Amino acid sequence: MVGVSETVQIVERRDGPYGEVVLRRRGECFEIIANGCFLMDTSDGRSERLMVSAALGMLEQPHGASLLIGGLGVGFSLAEACADRRPGRICVVEREQAVIGWHTRGSAPLRRFAGRGHTDPRVRILVDDLLRYVRTTSERYDVVCLDIDNGPGWTVTDGNQRVYEAAGLAALERVLTGRGVLSVWSAAPAPLFTQRLASRFARVETLEVPVLPGRRGEPDVVILASRT
Repeated sequence: MVGVSETVQIVERRDGPYGEVVLRRRGECFEIIANGCFLMDTSDGRSERLMVSAALGMLEQPHGASLLIGGLGVGFSLAEACADRRPGRICVVEREQAVIGWHTRGSAPLRRFAGRGHTDPRVRILVDDLLRYVRTTSERYDVVCLDIDNGPGWTVTDGNQRVYEAAGLAALERVLTGRGVLSVWSAAPAPLFTQRLASRFARVETLEVPVLPGRRGEPDVVILASRT
């Protein structure tokens, strides 16, 4: 996150079915706040990009891969997916209409952080709850990237924790192909969740993204789980 001394501007405040979401600007950085808690900003993006690139790298044959991204956010993961020629199909499921609007309506302040994501013909963006989508869709994906809330260790929005529990993982597994990879972003290491994955997948790896110089806090992590 950027320095706290910079002036904060409220770009838009919206009430939705899951509570209040706010887009703020702090200097050159945009922040998304959900129900009063910080979720993400545009100051870095390395871990969100790694969530996509590392998952594609685990596939034996990534060319033409189908990719599902749970959570549009500020757009870094979508930008990474579209910068890569290997995916043949990219689906993004975002439950907050306001977040999609910040990419597509008016001045669209977050659009540039999504790279070619809003013009790439491979991309489809759906407004839906991720668990509802994976429980009902007939689509199957080689890669599922999960960037929901702050990750499995601490969620700030009611109901998001269920994505990371056994029933949620079963629903995510339902849409994975036989060679599929689940890639999970987390704001901190999540050893209990990693153990849960290890009981369900053939291979599990954790990648840490070092904190940038001059910043505090724990490193973001990407947890990868492969069926093969």
